[in-house]
Amino acid sequence: MTSSNSLTAWQDRAEHAAQSVTALFGRKLLFLPGTHLGAVLWQGRHPAGQDQAGPGPGQAAPGQEPGGGRRGWWLAALRRVRPAAALALPWHYWWQAHYVDCLVDTGRRELGGGATPAARFNGPDRPSAGRLASRLVTGIRLRNALTFVNNYYDDMAWLALATLRLDALAEETRRPGRRRNATVRASLALQFDAACTDDLGGGAFWSKKRDFKNTPATAPVALFYARTGQHGKAQALLDWLDATLFDQDQGLYLDGARLNPAGEVVLERAVYTYNQGPVLGALLELGGDANLARAATLVDAVGLKLTVPGSTVLRCEGTGDGGLFTGILCRYLALAAADPRLPQATRATAARLVTDTAEAFWSGRRSVEPKEGRSRLAGKSVFSLHAAQPAAATYPPGAVVELSTQLQAWMTLEAAAAVTAALPGRSTPAGT
Repeated sequence: MTSSNSLTAWQDRAEHAAQSVTALFGRKLLFLPGTHLGAVLWQGRHPAGQDQAGPGPGQAAPGQEPGGGRRGWWLAALRRVRPAAALALPWHYWWQAHYVDCLVDTGRRELGGGATPAARFNGPDRPSAGRLASRLVTGIRLRNALTFVNNYYDDMAWLALATLRLDALAEETRRPGRRRNATVRASLALQFDAACTDDLGGGAFWSKKRDFKNTPATAPVALFYARTGQHGKAQALLDWLDATLFDQDQGLYLDGARLNPAGEVVLERAVYTYNQGPVLGALLELGGDANLARAATLVDAVGLKLTVPGSTVLRCEGTGDGGLFTGILCRYLALAAADPRLPQATRATAARLVTDTAEAFWSGRRSVEPKEGRSRLAGKSVFSLHAAQPAAATYPPGAVVELSTQLQAWMTLEAAAAVTAALPGRSTPAGT
């Protein structure tokens, strides 16, 4: 094994990603103490001193002298409040849920270092990753109009899953505060029960419009049921996915199904990396011969069908919500790589997909340039939105960077660290 693929190297890379993403995007919600939230966008100043998006109010156009006096004051004020403004619009609930998950990953590495102040990812004087994740859950509630309920069942499932993992971390570190998270899940579980009906033969609705049942909602709800001991409900959802949305020819899950005006079931046949991950997680969580056989088929199909041609690097799905998709898949491939119930060849495929994709993200990163931001961002990195392309091409200096894509890279690097920790001779990571 080369040093670049050692456990320490992957842990260091994941640590760097955690430091970079929290530095670029992490904020208090409207400066409220005890809160945290991820800004949706980050844009450094253009190296030439001009934001790529063009001059703002009071800002000189290229080739002109910058305005002084009141115009200069307004420009400085706008720059100071820009982080707070970035939290105001738009609102992506489920991005924040995955931000919680990433912080839990980092917290588990802190736990491996003894859970001491010295082990904290951002320094001994900063909050632990688990404490920051708890503040983030508080920020989500406040930003979401004092509730954890929203219009999309998959969004809520991701937050419920993240708080389960946060509670497991808290239990291992003997920290208080789990009562709030249990209340979150009790509230959201009622939503999941309402989403799962006999319409279309089963499955979970995607949104409260209740006109579309899909893999993105059904799979994480199934995983939540499986992880909370409701195995019958979880298996029923997996059975519906297998009967309705599993494509035998590809070995992958399609996007969803709806009824047309004639009352006929119409399939949305798009195949996304995102959809395969939580199904894989639910199959592994429930276990049993049939589920494990399907999990092995799924891993092998991902390796054949969802990679960049000529490589074992997973394809990525662009910006916006798609910027999270491949990172989510890597999280659950890491579980498959560590699961001794799967064939060794399948485990090796899962491990290779994770580590090769993580290596591509790592080697393609670019440093935040000195003129792009404040001194506290020195040494931090921006990751590409596509693992197979360098960040200098997809996010050149001055470009607007989306939180989703950076969480994706962070998730993938954490998954690579978990895979490496699970190699023979090391203990298997728990709670992923």
